[in-house]
Amino acid sequence: MTSGYDVTVTELSPVPEPIPMRASNADRERVAQVLNVAMADGRLDVHELQERLDVVYGAKTLAELEPVTRDLPGHHVSLTKGATPVPVPGSSPAPVPPRIGGGWTSTMSVAIMSGADRKGDWVVPPKYTAVAVMGGIELDLTEARYGAAEVTINVVAIMGGIEITVPDDVGVIVEGIGVMGGFTEPATTVAPPGAPIVRVTGLALMGGVDVKRPKKKKQKKQLIGGG
Repeated sequence: MTSGYDVTVTELSPVPEPIPMRASNADRERVAQVLNVAMADGRLDVHELQERLDVVYGAKTLAELEPVTRDLPGHHVSLTKGATPVPVPGSSPAPVPPRIGGGWTSTMSVAIMSGADRKGDWVVPPKYTAVAVMGGIELDLTEARYGAAEVTINVVAIMGGIEITVPDDVGVIVEGIGVMGGFTEPATTVAPPGAPIVRVTGLALMGGVDVKRPKKKKQKKQLIGGG
């Protein structure tokens, strides 16, 4: 005796895997900011910071960014929900530190009875050393990027001079010691919230260290009329 019911087996189509969300430049910079703060707090050393920044700037998706800050405070900003937050109309976005991140190739400048300079687009490492003995060194940071939220430039000027130009959107702290020499600092040392900090320390022995802001470009006065 057979049953009066027919059984039909329907094959289910496999559920497609979700497409990985692509990371934006803002996503990468947000994660890099967490790493730089962690390094400034002593949670990461310089080599760990560099390794993780290499991963961040090479990441194509948000899934690649998520593990980089998994063991750090502020992990929530790495966008684990898979979407870049959209600012609420009428609100101001949180300040993002300018030009923070990237690798560096040099950690020292030395000028002995000679001169040396660094300028243009270069990366200031978390710790940089400048030594001028009867010579001169010029460090121009106006177009530089920074390897950490706070970088330290340790200077030694012996019968020589070191000039450091720091842009207006970067904070400055000068803590050097002068012996028959001295340190000068800019009139304005503060910067917008979240901006990088340049800390200048060291010794000026019968020499000078000048930390300054860029010169303002003078506007040409237009002569109206004439007699």
